[in-house]
Amino acid sequence: MSKILFHKMHGLGNDFVIIDQRVNNDAIDNFEIDKRLAQKICDRQFGVGCDQLIILKPSDKADLRMDIYNVDGTAASACGNASRCVVSLMGADCTIETNGGIISGSWSKNNCAVNMGKAHFNWDEIPLAYPVDNMNIPMAWDDIDGGAVVNVGNPHIVFFGNQSLLEKCEISGLKIATDPFFVNGVNANFAHISHDNIIHLNVWERGAGATMACGTGACATAVIAIKKRLVLSPATVRQRGGDLVISWQEGGDIIMSGPATYVFNGEFNPEEI
Repeated sequence: MSKILFHKMHGLGNDFVIIDQRVNNDAIDNFEIDKRLAQKICDRQFGVGCDQLIILKPSDKADLRMDIYNVDGTAASACGNASRCVVSLMGADCTIETNGGIISGSWSKNNCAVNMGKAHFNWDEIPLAYPVDNMNIPMAWDDIDGGAVVNVGNPHIVFFGNQSLLEKCEISGLKIATDPFFVNGVNANFAHISHDNIIHLNVWERGAGATMACGTGACATAVIAIKKRLVLSPATVRQRGGDLVISWQEGGDIIMSGPATYVFNGEFNPEEI
């Protein structure tokens, strides 16, 4: 079997293997992704290695389609950092179809902005197992409570607290992300707002764990912080991999801006991985 070309990119250290299935060759035509193969490609010891695998396909609704696979092989609906990387890879403004909706991106050499669409707050849009106050979930995990939920293409719960809350990400993230109260699982965001209007954020991503940065997590956290009047728009969200700038007004679209970095390209034989 011929080898598959891939691109390795990252957005603030949140890294991706990107395979463009729109390329016309025998290897791509016969290439089918499944959960097991996604896991093997994402594996950092025995595969190429990444937080998420991105498959680009033709679309009749946008310029292209983006399918997203987590390290555990499960599918994700949207990914903000991957969206910026795809816009950068295209080298032009473009629209991207995802399972979470259509994302539009604006390209520039050093920075990409993507319109992530609307924020959804209704309990059945997250979705949750039953209706609750979505701005103050009446549940606690360990000593963490007061979470707010929103769907920005992916479901998120956001907690605000002092700086020590950031350390809870790797302690309590998995427990929260897999709680059956969240019908499709949830991404858990642990945030601290400093005096200079900067949101400091760590995210446990469902299916991927703690990552250097999460684009939809930055969007979700900024939206909740703006809605609660904890920060003003645009808000800077600082993660371990760097900063994103999120703009949002009630009822409007979420605009995320930040860098996207091309690392290298390569090829592999799916039968040997």
